[in-house]
Amino acid sequence: MLKELENNFSLLEKKIFEMNKSYQNLLERHAILTEDFENLKVKYEEEHKRNQELTEEQKKIKLISAISGNPDHNRLMKNHINRLVKEIDACIAQLQNSGL
Repeated sequence: MLKELENNFSLLEKKIFEMNKSYQNLLERHAILTEDFENLKVKYEEEHKRNQELTEEQKKIKLISAISGNPDHNRLMKNHINRLVKEIDACIAQLQNSGL
């Protein structure tokens, strides 16, 4: 009976050691994955910012093209002018409402 308890204790000790080793490996893996995640997050934010910059640049290029008389972008230019006129009208209305 004592021999059986010693064997059980030995097996239990071995399993605990293996579980501890697995736990340490998981902690290391988690640290690596966390670092990778942070790096990818920074890269994503940089790429997102770059994408927004390129989108703004594309809008500017279209507007410049429309101003220069490119017939493909005439509608874009008209829409842009209409939007600016509406903004100006809204500003004038606010000024009139404020009593200036």
